[in-house]
Amino acid sequence: MKISLYADADTSSAKAEEIAEAAGFSRILTTPVDELFLHLTKEGLRLERDGLFVMGDFDAMKRRLKRGNLSGEMLVKAMRLKDISEPYVIDATAGMGEDSLLLAAAGFRIDLYEYDPVIAALLSDALSRAQTDPALSEAVGRMKLFQKDSMSAMQDMTEKPDAIYLDPMFPGRKKSGLVGKKFQLLQQLEKPCDHEEELLTAALRLKPKKVVVKRPLKGPFLAGRKPSYSLTGKAIRYDVIMP
Repeated sequence: MKISLYADADTSSAKAEEIAEAAGFSRILTTPVDELFLHLTKEGLRLERDGLFVMGDFDAMKRRLKRGNLSGEMLVKAMRLKDISEPYVIDATAGMGEDSLLLAAAGFRIDLYEYDPVIAALLSDALSRAQTDPALSEAVGRMKLFQKDSMSAMQDMTEKPDAIYLDPMFPGRKKSGLVGKKFQLLQQLEKPCDHEEELLTAALRLKPKKVVVKRPLKGPFLAGRKPSYSLTGKAIRYDVIMP
């Protein structure tokens, strides 16, 4: 899908050009359009269509990042590794980066991979803004974003990760109301995963201590691979594979 970039007049032209170059846009619009487009505002970068918008923003997660709350996060429990002070993790399906932020706040060092250039641009903008927030900067300092296909990247990695996190788009996921409509904007860019076997194989080939897969509570195992164990919540499940 071809996406356009529109920048408000009071934003930095250099910033707009940087985003356009990273995302592969040939030009920056001077007026907004009716279809799906990126919109650079003074508040940050947004994906918009028909009056709805999605924007990478970690502010709402600050409460979850407090040390007392982090220990109760199911993802943190699933990813936890003994006897490693700062585990190195690959988030092979970064999306908007919220899960990686939780792990970074818990002390993990994380490389995030997002192959879609538009989603990567939204995430990059969110990370950049978070670096100036004292409540987020320490965690964000442990996160490094790569706009590339993680399956290809994992074939060439020289540093072995301690763990790998997979959260591929799942066709059965549904959200209701306004949140659902905003989520649909992202779904227009990133389709349900159709290469589960290749993704899981690439992760296991690196021989990490564990691979953690996020799944809907009643969803099937990724690529049919039965995990070593699972942690379950009300709506989601974390399948932990110990290679």
